Amino acid sequence: MSMNIAIDGPAGAGKSTIAKRVAKELGFIYVDTGAMYRAMALYILRHGVNEKEESAVAAVCDRIDVALRYVDGNQMVLLCGEDVSTEIRKEEVGNMASVTSVYPCVRQKLLSLQQDLAAREDVIMDGRDIGTCVLPDAPLKIYLTASVETRAKRRYQELQEKGQTCDLTEIMKDIEDRDYRDMHREISPLAQAEDAILVDSSDMTIEEVVAKITDLAKERMA
Repeated sequence: MSMNIAIDGPAGAGKSTIAKRVAKELGFIYVDTGAMYRAMALYILRHGVNEKEESAVAAVCDRIDVALRYVDGNQMVLLCGEDVSTEIRKEEVGNMASVTSVYPCVRQKLLSLQQDLAAREDVIMDGRDIGTCVLPDAPLKIYLTASVETRAKRRYQELQEKGQTCDLTEIMKDIEDRDYRDMHREISPLAQAEDAILVDSSDMTIEEVVAKITDLAKERMA
């Protein structure tokens, strides 16, 4: 039987960074569900679909093919066969994903792919509703968070390192808006599962968070 780890939390909490490191430590497959939603959002952006109309988004869902591939241990995100791993990290794609991920047609399309993978492999999966909806029976669930200020500063530094012009106040406002949307959406809102362990990384290093989650996983596996 496969061992699954679910990591949920708000935007900018470091879920992907932490999950990748823990996966490497444990020899698990890392599944970036946010990247899958971003790939769908990228398609919607590219094709000028009105994201505010659910019917318009639903009309193109069947045309969107999202897949994950692993090459030398690294995850590639494919959109209709094209590697979009880098392009989906743009800010406008993340904001579009936050808007369109509320629609049942989008969520249902990706849910079965995620659950099938988890049934076959030892996976660590991160997102907004992994412990509550996607992998409700996962032996280990983590709710990873950090203050809005901390998350905004991390994102600001990340964008600066990439040479992108950015404004800290604007990033903080974007994060607050995304938190509100994610926590108040009708379908699968962001919430801490009852049996999830809360990890606040505001005053923790990446290494400390990775060590904590890795230790918890080893305890469950034992």
